[in-house]
Amino acid sequence: MPVPDQRDPDVTLRSLTGWLDGRLPGARVPLLETPTTSGFSSETLLFDVAWTGPGGSPETREPCVARVAPVKYQIFPEPRFEEQYRLMRILDEHTDIPVPPIRWYEPSTEPLGAPFFVMGRIEGRVPTDMPPYHMDGWVTEVPPEERAAMWWSTLDILARLHRLDPDALDLGFLDQPQWGAPGLEQRLAYYEHYLHWAYDGPQETALQALSWLKANRPDEPDPPRLLWGDARIGNVIFQDGVPQAVLDWENAVLGAPEEDLAWFMFLDRHHSEGVEAPRLPGFPSYGATVERYEDLLGRPMRNLEYYEVLSGFKFAVIMARIGQAMIDFEWIEPDSEFPYDNNCSRLLAKIIGGDRP
Repeated sequence: MPVPDQRDPDVTLRSLTGWLDGRLPGARVPLLETPTTSGFSSETLLFDVAWTGPGGSPETREPCVARVAPVKYQIFPEPRFEEQYRLMRILDEHTDIPVPPIRWYEPSTEPLGAPFFVMGRIEGRVPTDMPPYHMDGWVTEVPPEERAAMWWSTLDILARLHRLDPDALDLGFLDQPQWGAPGLEQRLAYYEHYLHWAYDGPQETALQALSWLKANRPDEPDPPRLLWGDARIGNVIFQDGVPQAVLDWENAVLGAPEEDLAWFMFLDRHHSEGVEAPRLPGFPSYGATVERYEDLLGRPMRNLEYYEVLSGFKFAVIMARIGQAMIDFEWIEPDSEFPYDNNCSRLLAKIIGGDRP
């Protein structure tokens, strides 16, 4: 969901050009697009950078994206912005996970008002959340075969991610020991904290889900793996059904692959059943998805019903925070039911009541 942004394009152009000159002497910015709105999680600046190498070589021009840490409003209690950059650089340089090429990181707030990192811009299309891609947008217009290709290819990337060795990649910085041991202990403690921070109002469905999750927490017998944290086709840039880049790693954590897989399916269910829209032809069933994933990972998926409730709970907490933001921006009344009665919370209540896909 976008939030108002009043960034001055001329000031931004001068600041960005000066900053780039320290990395590419003589660099210029022939194109800069500053948003009139930005996301809660971060702000996105689109620009081209042009520079001439030594010896009078021809000018090089590269389309880039700057992701700027949130300053207008925080959707998460503590943005893990530098961790996102570190992870994306590791994935870019040491794995076959398709992320945009990572260029630079700036920890200071001086150039753009907040820390930021720069990456190469990847061409393609991303399935929309607003409106959900099952309801409207370009995904409704492509043939069913392309939708199936989008689904299966993203699932393949997810399996490749879960087969990575976090220790070999030195991903210990993703651990959050202040919330407990990696996996479910951390996740439940963090999201319980997040829930009370997000919105000071009724949370009957979320609290009911949390109580159930605490009482029914299963074992996670395998070593923690790297989790995307926001695994869904809406975070992938596609060209003709083929993923070109995987985006949005700010929620990456260590845990069980089931958590990512359940989120992958729950977000799709939310974008169809949750908004009272039929799933588009071509998207594989959730049962077939689980079977394919078990083949890809080489083991059975455990306790997916639990992780589905966890997914709904996490998304309900995020929606509560979005509802609070809408109140703060005076888009809805302070006594609005939206923070605790929305498409996600209603779907979560349905799942808690025993309705499995």
